[in-house]
Amino acid sequence: MLKLIVCFFAGLGAGLGTGFAGMSAAAVISPMLITFLGIPAYQAVGIALASDVLASAVSAYTYGKNRNLDVRNGLVMMAAVLIFTMVGSWVASLVPNATMGSFSVFMTMILGIKFIFKPIMTTKESMAAVDPGKRAIRAALGGSAVGFICGFVGAGGGMMMLLLLTSVLGYELKTAVGTSVFVMAFTAFTGAASHMVIGGAPDPVCLVLCILFTLLWARIAALFANKASPIVLNRAVGVVLTVLGVVILGVRFVP
Repeated sequence: MLKLIVCFFAGLGAGLGTGFAGMSAAAVISPMLITFLGIPAYQAVGIALASDVLASAVSAYTYGKNRNLDVRNGLVMMAAVLIFTMVGSWVASLVPNATMGSFSVFMTMILGIKFIFKPIMTTKESMAAVDPGKRAIRAALGGSAVGFICGFVGAGGGMMMLLLLTSVLGYELKTAVGTSVFVMAFTAFTGAASHMVIGGAPDPVCLVLCILFTLLWARIAALFANKASPIVLNRAVGVVLTVLGVVILGVRFVP
């Protein structure tokens, strides 16, 4: 019963974060599995990344269906992210458990507050005015950094990607989230496979429950996000990220 409860709330938070903001599920799932179920950090990250795969894929489909997905630049970023996700995953296997997943909490909270008080109101017209060549180069460089972070801690990749797409590449919010979850579906698969090959098979019950609950809530969040106005979506993303950041921070300090 404890596994069911923990996995439900972990999947709820991860799914809302993924569907609304392209957030990596590991930012929520990993600390909860580690704290409440005592699962080793490396295996917990593997479960979280596996949960990210379908959740990100169904979210990307929803955003793509609503024409809020940049596949061309997403593929450039994805190539860089995939390579450095594997590098990061290998490096992560060499460090202590306590080092993993410790830095993304404050990034989540700060980004959430930013969306609430300084919303991204970029339009698709202004996006199109940016030179495609420069955007591709920035996508490749940014994707390399994001990939290493995703593979190393399994968390922060989604947040870094959203920050990169909105602040560096000048994407409007819906397209940024749609492109982020598109890339995260592939990086999460690579990261999950790497973790499971290196660290062994995780708890099958937790794995299945987290995948199902994350998928459910990600689908619900993505449907809402694509129908919302830009200002409402900014506020929703901001609130979700801020609340998740506070909750994760609280979980990390649970005795």
